[in-house]
Amino acid sequence: MAAGPQIWDVWYPKAAAAGLLVLRSVVDPVETVLVHALGDVVTVEVADADGRRIARGQDLRRTQDSPMARLRIQNGSVSREDVWPTEADLGSIVLLPGGEAGRLLAWWHADDHRAWRWQVEFFNRVS
Repeated sequence: MAAGPQIWDVWYPKAAAAGLLVLRSVVDPVETVLVHALGDVVTVEVADADGRRIARGQDLRRTQDSPMARLRIQNGSVSREDVWPTEADLGSIVLLPGGEAGRLLAWWHADDHRAWRWQVEFFNRVS
């Protein structure tokens, strides 16, 4: 994984003439992020701090009805898996529509998936 920040762009390709930007987020380099409330299909591009593409996933379709999706970089591609987070996901970066990035601190959901509760921590520093 390269040094320096990554830029994650997530688009909803079915809107308008060229799609609609759902989020642009700048995070420390990671191979996997969670994203809250993605649409039924998204296109994802990940670039380094200089704008060079690291990975891309086009028209990634929803895999199940869940509040979170896991986006994973592998061999220059981005894959999508819609998930109900588990304890293994605690500490993961979570991206929100609009681009805010936080860290997943806690997650709970009902057995029937009709309710869930989660906590995320946000941190920022100004240089």
